[in-house]
Amino acid sequence: MKEKAVLVIDDDKIILDSLVEFLRIEGFQTDGTETVKGALADLEQAAYRLVITDVNLPDGDGLELLDRIRTEYPQTVVIVITGYGTIESAVTAIKRGAYDYLTKPIVDDELRMAVERALKQQSLMTENESLRLQLERKYSLENIISQNYKMARIFDLVAAVADTKTTILMTGPSGTGKSILAKAVHHLSGRRKKPFVEVSCGALPETLLESELFGHVKGAFTGAVSNKEGKFLAANGGTIFLDEISNASPALQAKLLRVLEDRRFEPVGSNRTYTVDTRIILASNKDLKQEVAKDRFREDLYYRINVVTIDLPPLCERVGDVQPLARHFLRLYSAQHGRLKLGFTDEAMQCLERYPWPGNVRELENVVERATLLSKGKFIAPQDLPNVVRQEQSGRPAQFEPKSLKEALAAPEKDIIRRALEAHNWSRQETAKALNINRTTLFKKMKLHGLYEEAERLGLL
Repeated sequence: MKEKAVLVIDDDKIILDSLVEFLRIEGFQTDGTETVKGALADLEQAAYRLVITDVNLPDGDGLELLDRIRTEYPQTVVIVITGYGTIESAVTAIKRGAYDYLTKPIVDDELRMAVERALKQQSLMTENESLRLQLERKYSLENIISQNYKMARIFDLVAAVADTKTTILMTGPSGTGKSILAKAVHHLSGRRKKPFVEVSCGALPETLLESELFGHVKGAFTGAVSNKEGKFLAANGGTIFLDEISNASPALQAKLLRVLEDRRFEPVGSNRTYTVDTRIILASNKDLKQEVAKDRFREDLYYRINVVTIDLPPLCERVGDVQPLARHFLRLYSAQHGRLKLGFTDEAMQCLERYPWPGNVRELENVVERATLLSKGKFIAPQDLPNVVRQEQSGRPAQFEPKSLKEALAAPEKDIIRRALEAHNWSRQETAKALNINRTTLFKKMKLHGLYEEAERLGLL
């Protein structure tokens, strides 16, 4: 789109030539045409930032042309001009999407100011669209880095349910990326242009959480000096993500159950009922079924939210993802902090892959950012990593636990076979070849370690 490209449409040749000449003198790249047909042809050939159109044209209506521009060229701003101006026609034009409305005869200063304001508006529209597209790219599934078969199945599930209204429950340890996945669900849905509102139920005191979610009226409690809109109302038309939902009090759980059933609620201290159209995604790092058994979570609420469950595996079960994630974070923070880092040494990567990552992806990201800042060389070396990460493979012998050699070797053998299967998309033929064993031996070992049943359950065989 040219920075100052303007298209003028008027069936009066004298006015058309006058407007085109004036705008060219003002420094705009201006084209002119006398018909709707000519305007549509020009719009197909070039990207105009601004269109100035008369209402009455020989082969159509300028307002109908305005409608087509708003639909087919949403980044183009329109100013409507006419020789028969009335308040009603001006209101109609603005309602249908015109930025401004000018009446003939057109004064040069008025036109100049209208064009300048319209182009500023167009710049804002373009910037907003660019930011929206950046957000969509940032939170698309393609940007969630994983080579793990469990994550691939999760991506398939997300793609299947994203554009529905169904409630989603995400489970898994802290730091596994539940928030990022919730944003991906939102941006894959038809609600992507509406708000995404995130609430951490564990970060707020119980007394404030209900007010945060549903709002309150002035005087509802001490400190409520004015009315406040809650997060559910703020997310109307979009998505609300309730993280750490297991921390909700019994009273709040009862209120959430009602919202889930009919999307209705009352602010704290108010009798007014609000209805919202909000997609609800919840997350918990605790096993809610166990919380129900211990009477800490409502059973009816649990079954109401347990419609579609996404269980995110910890990073220790996705060892193959450590390397691509670490390299992604290194590129990200090298650019962000202005440090030239080319990669990891083999020894450093071995440290990362052997560490169990109790803090999951979030901990890995923090470790890589720290290494990016502290490393003096172009490659991240073991000495650039925290002691706890290095010590996982420091060579110090672990305390001996009495067990047979066969039992001691079972866990590493299972891990090696699992990694080989994942690397070869669970093809037994390719895996057996890579491990230099025959398929029968591989089959027996898969049965021994429970890998065959796991693969059957996940539909990988």
